[in-house]
This record gives sequence, C-alpha cells and structure tokens, in this order.
Amino acid sequence: MTTPQRGRPKGQQASKLSSEKIIICAAELLQQQGKVPSLRQVSRALEVDPMALYHYFDNKAALLQALCLQLFTQLYQPSGRDFRLQIQRLCHSYLQLLSDYPGLLETVLSMADSGPAQVFCQRFEQALAPLNLSAAQQEAARDLLVDYLHGFALSMQCNRSGQPLTVAHSSAAINLYLDGLSAPNR
Repeated sequence: MTTPQRGRPKGQQASKLSSEKIIICAAELLQQQGKVPSLRQVSRALEVDPMALYHYFDNKAALLQALCLQLFTQLYQPSGRDFRLQIQRLCHSYLQLLSDYPGLLETVLSMADSGPAQVFCQRFEQALAPLNLSAAQQEAARDLLVDYLHGFALSMQCNRSGQPLTVAHSSAAINLYLDGLSAPNR
C-alpha cells in the first residue's frame, strides 16, 4: 500500500481518481459493509488522502447524493403500456437495489435532498400514465406503494426467521395493490 499524498491529487494520483471512481468505491463499500462508508474509509480504499475527495465533492452529503443518484439510475425504466408489468418490474428492481445495498434505504430516507427519490417517482409516474389518474390519486398510489416497499425492504433486512425472504415474496401484495388500481370504481 502506498502512502496517500496530502491535499489535491497530483500526477499519478490525479489520473487514478475521479468522481466516478469515488462513487464506485463508495458503492462497493456500502454493499460490503451494509452502511454508508466514511470519507476516510473511501479514501483509504482508494489510497488517497481524505482531503483529495473534497476536490470532487464539497462534503460527505454531496458524495452521498451522487452515490444514491447513481444507484437509483439502475432502477427499471418503464417502457411499455402494460402498467401492471411496468409497476411490478419497477418494484422488484427497487427492492433488489435496497437488498443489494444494505443501508441505502436509511441513507436515502435521512437525506435532505430528494433527488434519488425523484428518480423512483418519475419512473412510477411513467408506468402509471396509461391509467390517467388525477394528481391526487397518483400521489396516494405512490405513497401507499412506497410505504409498502420500504416496510418490505426493512423486513428483508431484519428477517431472522431462518426462512429466506426474497423480492419474489412481494409479488402477491404488489398484485393486490395493482388490482385495486385497476378496479373500475377507484
């Protein structure tokens, strides 16, 4: 292991460091540790001085925002008219993301910035477009689904039953939710 240079990256350090590399490293640490890594942990993994990270991100909150936005862009992008299939795929990709990155849910919920959540919301609205819901109906539908998904994600994290709880186990409840959305007298 080389001794990290202090301050702004120079020479070889500058060529091996970028905002993308920092985000990738932070995502890997989040996945491994199940919690948000400190800037020191990220800098140690990248073998750079912690102050070098501030050349790319103003503070830890800026890094977390960039990290969460990057991870949320992995969510399923609705691309069809079958709203049921689009919502199911979006929900499963969201739950899988939260399962793959333990600690991500708590991080997103504690952030002052709503950018990552907006990625999910935009994709949800796109998937629901064929139903022509009012803004109030769409908001209620989103809030109910997100509350369920967050509860299910926490159940997956806290499951100590000895029986695996997987994303697939959410399908029946999501289908019931979708039945309610497609009911003629909603």
